Amino acid sequence: MNKLINFLFCSLLLLSCSNTSNNEVIEPVKETPTSGFAKGADVSWVTEMEAAGVKFYNTSGQAMECMALMKSLGMNSIRLRVWVNPSPAYNNTADVVAKAIRAKNLGLRIMIDFHYSDNWADPGKQTKPAAWASLDLEGLKSAIGKHTTDVLAELKKNGITPEWVQVGNETNDGMLWPTGRASTNMSAFAQMINAGYDGVKAIFPDAKVIVHISNGYDNQLFRWMFDGLKANGAKYDVIGMSLYPTYAPDFATGGWAKVNQQCLTNMNDMISRYNKEVMIVEVGMPWDSAAACKLFLSDIITKTKSLSNSKGLGVLYWEPQAHNNWVGYTLGAFDNSGKPTIAMDAFLP
Repeated sequence: MNKLINFLFCSLLLLSCSNTSNNEVIEPVKETPTSGFAKGADVSWVTEMEAAGVKFYNTSGQAMECMALMKSLGMNSIRLRVWVNPSPAYNNTADVVAKAIRAKNLGLRIMIDFHYSDNWADPGKQTKPAAWASLDLEGLKSAIGKHTTDVLAELKKNGITPEWVQVGNETNDGMLWPTGRASTNMSAFAQMINAGYDGVKAIFPDAKVIVHISNGYDNQLFRWMFDGLKANGAKYDVIGMSLYPTYAPDFATGGWAKVNQQCLTNMNDMISRYNKEVMIVEVGMPWDSAAACKLFLSDIITKTKSLSNSKGLGVLYWEPQAHNNWVGYTLGAFDNSGKPTIAMDAFLP
């Protein structure tokens, strides 16, 4: 049975790695910058969507491979999440490598996002992988290091060099709960961060390591977290943020403009307080508020670019290709016909 499952999954990967069908086109686009401000998307759902028969179209109605479409819309970077032992196998090492090869072949810059879980890790859920469930702190640190180096070594073997690597995803209260819950053991969380950091640098010394938490408008949360990590000797290069304005407490009264201003204040504080670069690694607004989303994106891109000494590294949209009919996710930037909304125009040069 396992061999059959592996065969079927590999077959799906081979199909999804074929960048064009007979009806798909690759539009000529400008050369992708390999440095400078990152404008991009997390498209980790793409192989699963393709296996389900989902197609992606440009505004003219021509079918395009998803990442090529993102590039044609002005993006230069792709973010890919990694799960330890997921079922089904999307976002495992093989799936991530297959997607990263596609991004590399398009000249896109790559971010790898380790969740250190078998499934979603976010502010409300940081579940240990099943195989790690009985490990103590030292065992978890070893597992983090091995998983990190194993995945990155496989990428390196395939000629892929990620520019950024996240060690944890939206770790507002740490990761690998309860052992690494920051509110009860910040030291343990910092040690886990360091295990991931060392694993990254062992394979890619020049990759920038990101610690990522959500609610980029919440300066109190960010100070609590990064003061705690500093006090406990955590090693990292970049402070990563999620920014979903409709989730912010002040959105109802001040809209996205107030949320963006709070985020700008927070980014400036992170730079001055910790002397770190910052990056908005996830954004999103409701797909049917496309005009407002375009304004939001244009403004936060401008604000991030404005940070002193070019310490604002970029802005990435989370799963923009996920239209409302795909698992009910409503914060993408494509309509139900598979075309980008005008929100995506914010990424054009």
